[in-house]
Amino acid sequence: METMPTDPVSGLDALTLAERYIALWTEPDEHRRRAAVRALWAPDGAHFLRPPEEMVRAAAELGFDALTLEAHGHAAIETRVNRSHARVVATGEYTFRARGGAVRAGDVVKFEWEPVRLDGDVVTGGGLEVLQLGPDGTIVRDTMFPH
Repeated sequence: METMPTDPVSGLDALTLAERYIALWTEPDEHRRRAAVRALWAPDGAHFLRPPEEMVRAAAELGFDALTLEAHGHAAIETRVNRSHARVVATGEYTFRARGGAVRAGDVVKFEWEPVRLDGDVVTGGGLEVLQLGPDGTIVRDTMFPH
């Protein structure tokens, strides 16, 4: 397996940034994932997730009209990535990959991704990622829209 780059992200094109982002979620080594989080996100960066529809409906039934899950800062983002890895990738059943190209407009990068079953290359969902970058090219806001 190729070593995950942890060098600064300033100057990366949209596709390379998207590839490094996806590689983070599939990286088997926890220490490399930690280093990649610190390389990709600003120290006070945030990850926002629009939860699955069933969770949104359950929250609405309880009177919550807007539901967004949030992780702020490196430690919280590392926890989010590690738990996702444990539930999806570490089982050996799935991986993630980018779908299509990535585009950049100013300090915003957008790309799509998909989880794929390893026993037959079957796509089982997907999502849209919108990254807002800071002046140094690190992620200050990451908004994930699964679909």
